[in-house]
Amino acid sequence: MAIVPKRKTSKARRDKRRSSVWKLDAPTLSRCKHCGNYYLRHRVCGSCGFYRGRQVLVSKDTTNV
Repeated sequence: MAIVPKRKTSKARRDKRRSSVWKLDAPTLSRCKHCGNYYLRHRVCGSCGFYRGRQVLVSKDTTNV
């Protein structure tokens, strides 16, 4: 005699189990060595515009216009 499920698994229950939303982790944040704020890795710091020790973006606060 084979083991058979007693009831059909609903599409919602099946898809909830298969979804990967509950497996996601929070993104890793790093501290900027120039200004000390947190930023996403491999991206330019939003507050000072530095990336890997070089100023890539000129922020509006540092311009002397």
